Amino acid sequence: MSGIGRASAMIGAGTIVSRLTGLLRTVVLVALIGSVKSPASDAFALANQLPNNIYAIISTGILTAVIVPQIVKVAAHDDGGRAFISKLFTLGTIILVATTGVAMVAAPWLVQLYAGDAAPDQIALATAFAYWCLPQVFFYGLYALVGEALNARKIFGPFTWAPIVNNLVSIVGFVLIMVLFGSDLTAIDDWDSTSIAALGGTATLGIVVQAVILLLFWRRTGLRLRPDFRWRGVGLRNIGRLAGWTFLMVLAGQLAGIVQSRIVIDASGEGPSIFAMQNAWLLFMLPYSIIVLSIGTPYFTRLSEHAAAGRDADVKSDVANSIRTLGLFIVIATAALAVAAVPASRIFTNSRSAAEEAAAVLLCFLVALIPLAVLFVVQRTFYAYNDTRTPFYFTLVQCALVVVTAVIASALVDADVLPLSQLAAGVALGQSFASVVQVIIATWLLNRRLGGIGVGSWMFSLGRFALAAIPAAGAGWLTFQLLGGVEGWTVADKLLGALGAAIIGTVSLVVYAGFLALLRAPELTPALGIVRRFLPKR
Repeated sequence: MSGIGRASAMIGAGTIVSRLTGLLRTVVLVALIGSVKSPASDAFALANQLPNNIYAIISTGILTAVIVPQIVKVAAHDDGGRAFISKLFTLGTIILVATTGVAMVAAPWLVQLYAGDAAPDQIALATAFAYWCLPQVFFYGLYALVGEALNARKIFGPFTWAPIVNNLVSIVGFVLIMVLFGSDLTAIDDWDSTSIAALGGTATLGIVVQAVILLLFWRRTGLRLRPDFRWRGVGLRNIGRLAGWTFLMVLAGQLAGIVQSRIVIDASGEGPSIFAMQNAWLLFMLPYSIIVLSIGTPYFTRLSEHAAAGRDADVKSDVANSIRTLGLFIVIATAALAVAAVPASRIFTNSRSAAEEAAAVLLCFLVALIPLAVLFVVQRTFYAYNDTRTPFYFTLVQCALVVVTAVIASALVDADVLPLSQLAAGVALGQSFASVVQVIIATWLLNRRLGGIGVGSWMFSLGRFALAAIPAAGAGWLTFQLLGGVEGWTVADKLLGALGAAIIGTVSLVVYAGFLALLRAPELTPALGIVRRFLPKR
């Protein structure tokens, strides 16, 4: 357990710094291009998201679902897996180069696909940004290939800490752009070819540096790679079979995302749209990344080892323990961020009214934070058993519901039932509903497959955490009101919004810990042990 604790602490510390610098990066970017009611920011957000979407289709699902369990297995080979990984890296590099080239050629069509009925000048600006952003596809792939290999060797730190360099490069670049071209460049006409190149180039440079930095840690794997085009004989056919379902799952998610994008962009210039929705998701992902990924990633590696050895009883224990541990932290994170939604959203907006509009989007996303933490464990348990078909089916249901609920939100706007300024919130709420349904189905399927995963025990624990979170949220909300509420100083500007959210969150956390102690929650002691590992040693 100490090994998992140390790995969790390392990943968690790196994730905290990475997410905080990522927040600062977005704050500077908002100062540069605006957020709510900013057509230029939505154009850049669309273009800069394209490489992430393309990379997800070609590689992310395969790496996350397949590579870690497979590398754990091939580590027992006579060469430590060198032949397997050499072939994998050769194949992966070829795919990344080819895909990046095709994406560059297809940039205008890709932008049109996501932009829907956006104004022609906004589409033109997004296309110009896309030409500078799309080379990121190759470097995202390189970063992920190296990072997953490091994680599989239980070298967790570099993969988590490298994005910090990316954020710092971007921050410096954005500041220089403001010095040269000014700030609050929200209108389409504010941009010319030079400023477009500066912003798009800065965003891509950060990804390049992130990948190159990670390569410095490769020697710690003990693997020496060489180009190898002989792809037969090491199980690549099996990986292709497993990844086929994962590819379909990722593709379904991307198709749902296209529908969301084409609908939400209708609110661009009128209310929260693509960029504001991305920022709300960034806030949502802050506790998810710090808590779920830092604790869950080491559990997943150990769980994969137990599954590979056929130790189902240990897998069940891993599932239950990880959900309880994650749940203790994620429940209070949900409650605290919910009551601090307006000050937190003020960090990424330029006015009080915009913060309130953006907070509605964040609140709708938060409905799914606890379910997604459970899904993280459940879905990766299927992956540990090399089962990617079952996750495809329950994810397909989720994607279908995302599409249906987004279309319903759009229809409600057309019928004047839902204000256009709340379109993004409606789409976010629909996505959360879809995720709740997804985790219910996934949990039922895993419980049936393993003959029980202790659902009753960890659901009881989650209920106890929720009980303690009620007074914690009440204390946080009272603190927000005492500080002036939506008219108070916590919503006056970005820095004060961050300070206000921190105060509200701290009050909620203290009350939560107190009530857990009163309830004598057995999970509290090991949780405090995890917290202590994040603190600097004397």
